[in-house]
Amino acid sequence: MKIFRLLSGSAAALALVAGLAAAQPAAARDRLSPGAAVALGALGGLAVGAVVGSAVAQPQPPVVYRAPPPPPPPVYVEEAAPVYYERPVREVYVERCTTERYREWVPGWGWEHRTRRICN
Repeated sequence: MKIFRLLSGSAAALALVAGLAAAQPAAARDRLSPGAAVALGALGGLAVGAVVGSAVAQPQPPVVYRAPPPPPPPVYVEEAAPVYYERPVREVYVERCTTERYREWVPGWGWEHRTRRICN
């Protein structure tokens, strides 16, 4: 925040210098004596200085430390006991099969080798 105050103060001073450099001398027709013009300029400068100074010197809100909320209480979960069951016994039918190879005469073709499956 100190850098911000430094920059704000520098900007205000630069604006004041620029305003003074661009000021025109008072004309005779503004119906004010030179002393009154100086008094009004001084009062205006004080007013602007007070506004800029109060804007720069605003107190910062105090830093408040908020502690994080406490952790939740621990949760204990009982695991269920494993369940064992007996698989049903499936009866398996086993077929005893054999493959038989033989030759057969095919008219117009000749002897052909064939196979057949024989199950008990």
